[in-house]
Amino acid sequence: MIKSMTGFGRGDSQVLDKSFQVELKSVNHRYMDVSIKMPKKFTYLEENIRKVIKSHIQRGRIEVYITYENIGESDTSISVDMPLAKEYLKAFMKLEEELSIENDVTTSMIARFPDVIRIEKKEDNEDEIWKSLEEALNGALKQLVAMRAEEGNKLELDLLKRLNKTKDFLAKVKERSPMIIQEYRQKLNDRIKEMLNEEFSLDDSRIATEVALFADRSNITEEIVRLYSHIDQFKNTLEEDDSVGRKLDFLLQEMNREANTIGSKANDLILANLVINIKSEIEKMREQIQNIE
Repeated sequence: MIKSMTGFGRGDSQVLDKSFQVELKSVNHRYMDVSIKMPKKFTYLEENIRKVIKSHIQRGRIEVYITYENIGESDTSISVDMPLAKEYLKAFMKLEEELSIENDVTTSMIARFPDVIRIEKKEDNEDEIWKSLEEALNGALKQLVAMRAEEGNKLELDLLKRLNKTKDFLAKVKERSPMIIQEYRQKLNDRIKEMLNEEFSLDDSRIATEVALFADRSNITEEIVRLYSHIDQFKNTLEEDDSVGRKLDFLLQEMNREANTIGSKANDLILANLVINIKSEIEKMREQIQNIE
């Protein structure tokens, strides 16, 4: 089954006091491109995130948005250097005694002196953090992959419909092809009769030679066979589980090449119109597969 490159997914997790929310948005892209926006303190997990995403998705631009909340105790701790604070206080008391001045020292004053109060970040448990984030990431990926598969199913139905139309037009091309030679022979006969007097007889061998040359120049049998083959390959590729977008694009290029050759060889208005219809369906399919993984 083919997959679209468009989708969205959201996942939430809470392990102990660590809460994560992950949102994934994917759009079409020629290659695999992952863009991650998350708190700077967790950038060391970026490679892990990319590996998990690439294990589920092979192609497309994936935008990752991660938010974090600590719902337990603060991850910041405050400590007081009591020995240092006492030293500051002793210094003020000595000034009071020796200079005979009023001691107006307050707690807030001592607290403002360097290194008395220290603010420190608590060390995170990296395994615990990754466990929580991975759970949210997998939840978001599950939704994203499901949406891409659903969109891919709709694309497949549309492609099959257009492929069948192409095949119908090609069948008419195949049916029309032999008639062109017969009509050319008749037109050639009619023109010669107009140009010659009735008393002159027609050289049947010369007419046969001209018709044979025309038939050789306008022979589209090989192109029809190859176009049928490309259509069958396209259908078979749609059933593959792998990333098939680029392969489908290549097959459409080949189908378009054969259609162009048929159009250039066939000196016939009806056939030219059929080729236009075939190329129109190929172009519509080409637009659709730009969004296939």
